[in-house]
Amino acid sequence: MDKKEQLLKEIEEFNKETHGSTNYDKDEIFIIGHRPNEYAPFKYLQKKLDWCKSVQDLLSLSFVCDSLDLHPNDDFPKWYEHQFGKKLKRSISKEISLLQIPDNKIIFSAIEKVNEAYQLLRGHQILMNGKNLPTQLGEWYAKCIFGLHQKKSASQRGFDFYLGDKRAEVKVHWADTSSPKGVKIRKSMVELSDYCIVIYIAKNFMLREICFLDSDFVMRKFASKGHTVFLKDPDVSPYFFSNSSKHLDKVVNSSALLKFASPNWAMKLADKF
Repeated sequence: MDKKEQLLKEIEEFNKETHGSTNYDKDEIFIIGHRPNEYAPFKYLQKKLDWCKSVQDLLSLSFVCDSLDLHPNDDFPKWYEHQFGKKLKRSISKEISLLQIPDNKIIFSAIEKVNEAYQLLRGHQILMNGKNLPTQLGEWYAKCIFGLHQKKSASQRGFDFYLGDKRAEVKVHWADTSSPKGVKIRKSMVELSDYCIVIYIAKNFMLREICFLDSDFVMRKFASKGHTVFLKDPDVSPYFFSNSSKHLDKVVNSSALLKFASPNWAMKLADKF
């Protein structure tokens, strides 16, 4: 039995009885099982599985982490009340994160269909701006590949990304080639972050490159007067994943990286993982 099967089996076992007399209700991380309405607290799984020491161990198995605040789950509050005999308070729910394994086969099929729909709508001069979908898709790619934790921002509207306790600024660039002016990032966002991750997505929605940079390096090397940092390909290409191995250790889910990479790029990366 592999690690995923062991984990899902333990989640199933946890749900065979209620746990109102335990303190598992105070856990802030819960894992979603393979059946509807099945969850288990991470602390329980740590006790049952000797290899399950940290969240990183689950992220490397293709799990994706989302805060309950970011993606409300109607089933979880009902499950929580049934399991622990108490309602899920807002003060508790905003601290909870859920981990699950995405169905990559369905997601990949959907991406192919979306690409076909975009080509059709563009051909009929109906769709002129596809910024919203590519941006969210690119951010999702980053979450899967690096195990980023997306949390509601305390300082501004929206959500922030974290790699462990380090804040990451994720910038998505959607085009088959980069603009000569480069990828624009707000300087204030760079200053607030520890890392800058640029996700380059081709027009067919597949990954064509990733650039992972330390924010202090970006400020020293690329920042100039004004409120915007421009990351031009000639300047940052030495730090592309296809050219540099410096930050490859930040990848926790190489299978997702290779799965959603364009064929040519995937071939360049295959030997690195």
